Amino acid sequence: RVVRAYNAEDFQEARFEEINKTYTVNQRKARHAMALMQPTMTIVNNGLTIAIYCTGAFMIARSANAAEQLGIFAAMVVFSTYASKLLMAFMSLNMIFNMLPRAMVASERINQILDTQPVLKDGPETEGLPGMEGTVEFRNVCYRYPGTGSDALTDISFTAEAGKTTAIIGATGSGKSTLLNLIVRFYDAESGQVLVDGRDVRDYTQKALHDRIGLAPQRAILFTGTVASNVAYGDNGREKVSRKAVEEAVAIAQAKDFVERMEKGYDGDISRGGMNVSGGQRQRLSIARAVARKPEIYLFDDSFSALDYQTDKLLRAELREKTAGVTSIIVAQRIGTIRDADKILVMDEGRIIAEGTHRELMKSCRLYQEIAYTQLSEEDL
Repeated sequence: RVVRAYNAEDFQEARFEEINKTYTVNQRKARHAMALMQPTMTIVNNGLTIAIYCTGAFMIARSANAAEQLGIFAAMVVFSTYASKLLMAFMSLNMIFNMLPRAMVASERINQILDTQPVLKDGPETEGLPGMEGTVEFRNVCYRYPGTGSDALTDISFTAEAGKTTAIIGATGSGKSTLLNLIVRFYDAESGQVLVDGRDVRDYTQKALHDRIGLAPQRAILFTGTVASNVAYGDNGREKVSRKAVEEAVAIAQAKDFVERMEKGYDGDISRGGMNVSGGQRQRLSIARAVARKPEIYLFDDSFSALDYQTDKLLRAELREKTAGVTSIIVAQRIGTIRDADKILVMDEGRIIAEGTHRELMKSCRLYQEIAYTQLSEEDL
């Protein structure tokens, strides 16, 4: 779509043509060489057979008696068979030389994967500390993406208390999504600690850690299947997600109306990547998937951005009511999405520059005020 919108078809075709020509030339050279081998070996084989039979016929014609002729004929047949088998072996060797370069390249690629050592190692723990269920804490956390010259996160310290909602807001590139990814342990902090249920995430097995978390990522991903299979996706370490739980999660995510309008309802088809539903519908199904897990901690990474304001408001109200007592950490760009949070963290260039409630930040944090006034009127605020 981008190619068509920018009239770049000719540019893309030229790129393809250049690569394709190089590939074609190389393939022709290889095919020509291999194509010559087959007739060459056939000519040699047939020529050798003719030479053997001609030589044998000449020797038989010169022999003195029938017994000698019979011996020459038998030797001729045996020699012809051996020669043919020898040439067939060379033809097989030709085929091996044809396949060997491809096999070497393929095996090299496969071995790169097989030889890769996972960077993230499982810890021994599966349980958090007593009385700390649902608590998330950052202690002086720093993180830098490989190959970059500056930290994505610098000296991050805060606590998301159990059963409360913590929101994170800031400019694009301020490190909000990076912070959530450290909780899920998609990568490890370079320094400091990230604690879930009072225990460092590096001490958990990854399965035990993920069982505690319901993640709605920034880019809502759906898989080929049905609505029900997408909402009930994965293993939460407990009982299998029932059909009733799927329907409840869809209702909480404000997706019930459009799901029930689908041709097969909850058994309606979802194409690869969810391309047969809109962006807002994908986000709602992604949120429903997180809710259906019934986790200790919800992580919403800008998961409401494609929703209209009314749906956003209804969805958050349902979440507060139906998932009371569960810790929520919300990354958002909209003030309206996070203004009711128990704590709001304001991030800028990888640092937390302020924290507090909406009212407190409207009085004390200039960046938060600027974001708020660009979205809502003073009266609304």
